[in-house]
Amino acid sequence: MSNVMQKGQLYGTISLDTIQQPNLYGLGPVEYLAGEITIADGKAYTSRVVSPIAMEVEETYNLKAPFFVYSRVDDWKEYTLPDSVTDIETLERHLYNISRNAKRPFAFKLEGVVQSAKIHIVDLPPGTKVNKPADAQKGKTYYPVKNMHADIIGFFSTEHQTLFTHHDRYIHIHLLSKDRKTMGHIDDLLLNNGLKLYLPF
Repeated sequence: MSNVMQKGQLYGTISLDTIQQPNLYGLGPVEYLAGEITIADGKAYTSRVVSPIAMEVEETYNLKAPFFVYSRVDDWKEYTLPDSVTDIETLERHLYNISRNAKRPFAFKLEGVVQSAKIHIVDLPPGTKVNKPADAQKGKTYYPVKNMHADIIGFFSTEHQTLFTHHDRYIHIHLLSKDRKTMGHIDDLLLNNGLKLYLPF
């Protein structure tokens, strides 16, 4: 991520078809910051901006990414998310606390109805140069989400800030609607009670 934000290296360094396998989960942007990528249950999805109010989601492994985090998880363990976990900050704190004795980094997922969220898709105009993080921020289109049945795919690490999480976060999370028509990077999140949390431990 730092190579993209600081050095402007937007070209694809990983071809997704080289990592395709069952039970794979992953997150990252499309090369040249032209969309988002989420892999869930071994299926790869990309979202692209159509307009300020519309997006297109396609299932394909024919993609390249400038950075990508992924993990194969064959056996998830199900937990009910505590009612005290309502947003990104409390989710991050909960994951930090319950993973003190677990192997980090790790993938996780949530399933249920998301009360509200703000997601974005990166959409830099072709040929745009990125010399600092603010340059990349200009190429984002934001979409509101309300009462959506969705999967949230995420990765947690305390050791990879600026590599696959932002400098002020331990988690990187994407939303993927159950109908697979909405997908993007989560910026703000408000959770209903009773969501299911899945962990590899």
